[in-house]
Amino acid sequence: MGTGNSGQFSACRAGQEILDRTAVQIFCDPEQTAAGSTLELRFFLGLPAQGRRALGRAAIALIYDRLPQIIEKSAYFANLDADAIRQQVETAEDADALRSQLADRGLVAFVADGSILPRRSGIDDRPLTEAAITFRSPESLRVRFTCPNRGEITGMGIPAGITLIVGGGYHGKSTLLEAIERGVYDRIPGDGRELVVTEASAIKIRAEDGRSVAGVWLEPFINHLPYGRSTRAFSTENASGSTSQAASIIEALEVGTRVLLIDEDTSATNFTIRDRRMQALIAKDREPITPLIDRVRQLYDEHGVSTILVMGGSGDYFDVADTVIELTDYVPSDATDRARAIAAQFATGRQTEALEPFGAIPARRLRPSSIPTHPKAHGLDWKARSANAIEIAKEPIDLSAISQIVDVAQARAIASAIVFMRDHVFDATNLTLAEAIEQVMAVIDREGLDGISVFPQGDLAEFRAIDLAAALSRLRTLQTEPC
Repeated sequence: MGTGNSGQFSACRAGQEILDRTAVQIFCDPEQTAAGSTLELRFFLGLPAQGRRALGRAAIALIYDRLPQIIEKSAYFANLDADAIRQQVETAEDADALRSQLADRGLVAFVADGSILPRRSGIDDRPLTEAAITFRSPESLRVRFTCPNRGEITGMGIPAGITLIVGGGYHGKSTLLEAIERGVYDRIPGDGRELVVTEASAIKIRAEDGRSVAGVWLEPFINHLPYGRSTRAFSTENASGSTSQAASIIEALEVGTRVLLIDEDTSATNFTIRDRRMQALIAKDREPITPLIDRVRQLYDEHGVSTILVMGGSGDYFDVADTVIELTDYVPSDATDRARAIAAQFATGRQTEALEPFGAIPARRLRPSSIPTHPKAHGLDWKARSANAIEIAKEPIDLSAISQIVDVAQARAIASAIVFMRDHVFDATNLTLAEAIEQVMAVIDREGLDGISVFPQGDLAEFRAIDLAAALSRLRTLQTEPC
């Protein structure tokens, strides 16, 4: 209907996850009937123009003719597929019900029998349709749940503690871990993973060479650095893989994670394991890093934090694992007893390096001035270019390693939340970082995502507190101080 975006309609594009979005708002007065409710749709409409000249008649046709047609087809229940709507609602209800029962059953994740875990490709999150193998739980790990809509279902329960996912290359280890990773969200019908659910605070941890770290307590994993440098409040602009992974774990513990998800393919080797031969060659007093294998049990025993690891290269972890799941051709089996027998038969001889308790996680305070401000910004001083990158006052934040930020609308909302924290929350400078994030989430609970926005927007989506903390921790200007 002209040049540029003339005549274009666009709304927030949804993916496989069911997320609370600002694209649609429903305002209800609990004392009124449904007739007293208001439905608000937010979208982009490109008003017609030819260059710099507005096309008035075309705009009238657009707003008074095409827009009502679109609303009639998309927003009126009578014109929609009632069965599909009901299925979507019931699918989300069942997933929420499953997730809420995990802790009482001593589980951190559940994978329903019949699930389709493989995806079409690394850039296509839809389910594999050809030659996909449906998931079937090993009998020893099978549990039963009752859903409000589907009734009784069965599947594999992953217990709290330390769980290894093992198997040969290309047999489905990382595919299972990715399904568990995305199980913090409800899924749309037909995704194949609708009934794969995970404890809501679970976070994927990976190595990130070059990321910045701001005042993080690293002593459980990294200590006695050369030249006596302290790691009690460690900062660097260029962390190594092991340092970045240690920092990410401590940052996640600081804001309350209950489950760590780790894949050896994206981990620093010297952070995950140091075998007996290397221990013999490099004495502990010359090695600052205490590997995860020597802390993972303490994390569970002292802090109640479970860990699920994909491990294909080091059987040393058999000594600390509570559960071992083996994948063969995408089919899981319970290999716990075999792994324990192998550990007893082939002793590694390695020495445990964690001689001290893990200890309490110290809180940090953020210096509000370290979140940049754009002096000439009018309205928004943030941008979100994709789910992997945002900018705060032109200062970039790389989100690519925070794999549970799955939608650009979430990245936009996180950017808005960081600016809201800077402008409104950190006025009270005695707040810890975790307390400040709690305040932001409390505002969202009361007012929705509009509560953290400069003006109402239609392209924001819900995010988790732990992902907001992870994004803020990757702001290179960030400065913190111990409490």
